[in-house]
Amino acid sequence: MLELRVASSRDWLLVVLADMDAFLLDHAACERKASATAMSLIAHYPDKPELVCSMLELAFEELEHFKQVYEILSERGLVMSPDEKDAYVNGLRAEIRRGSERYFLDRLLVNGIIEARGCERFGLVHLALEEGELKDFYKTITASEARHQDLFVRLAGIYFDEKEVQPRLDELLDREAAIVGGLPLRPVVH
Repeated sequence: MLELRVASSRDWLLVVLADMDAFLLDHAACERKASATAMSLIAHYPDKPELVCSMLELAFEELEHFKQVYEILSERGLVMSPDEKDAYVNGLRAEIRRGSERYFLDRLLVNGIIEARGCERFGLVHLALEEGELKDFYKTITASEARHQDLFVRLAGIYFDEKEVQPRLDELLDREAAIVGGLPLRPVVH
């Protein structure tokens, strides 16, 4: 399990709870993008069997999550809109180094960190919600995100030496903390 350097603030949670519809709309977009990211990794690294198998499973799972969130949106009468730029994800992606091996390592670790932040935030939402289907849904999503963050770090360990993985992970976690600290409070996952 990744150790995030900073926790999401109580103020962030209050903003989410005050506009759960906006949070759900953003959550749906995040799940769809996560599925697309898994497929993108397959397209870029088809010669890595462990990665391909893992990303196939992840893509299907994230697409299933998208479907589940989309059904919740439909029940609430909400309609998705075009994607907005995600300052958090774009900030982390800006940290990805050039050069094929470094780029591959950083992509894995950045995706693991994104999943870790999602896990943390979905867990907070789960704990704050009243008993019911939405609370149960976020409990399940939290457990899933925990597996995903571990998956990306495990894959990094398959393709790279631990002496390279952990120091880079630490650097990226430090950068992630700075990025989170600079984000405005909005009812979004990241």
